Amino acid sequence: MLRWYRDAVKCYVYLSDVSTNDHDEVSASLQSWEPARRKSRWFTRGWTLQELLAPSSVEFFFSNGKQLDDKRSLERLLHEITGIAVPALQRAPLAEFSIHERMSWAK
Repeated sequence: MLRWYRDAVKCYVYLSDVSTNDHDEVSASLQSWEPARRKSRWFTRGWTLQELLAPSSVEFFFSNGKQLDDKRSLERLLHEITGIAVPALQRAPLAEFSIHERMSWAK
């Protein structure tokens, strides 16, 4: 599956438990959405690791279909939530990271 995601042009992430209502505008500063994003069930799924590491482009969406942001702009937050090194999120070769570090990402 890692190869399948790596070959994908783009991966879409639907955060079914992170919402905003249609009257709210998603601001350039997404800090008001941060607590909900951090607690999203999506980060506890088995496929999350390969969906974050393999594709060059990942776009995140709220439950109502509005785009939240993309992997590149959320690198810091994704690192804080998952512990995955930012270079790994930027598609650095996995061999550059120790087995211990890679296994810690799967937790």
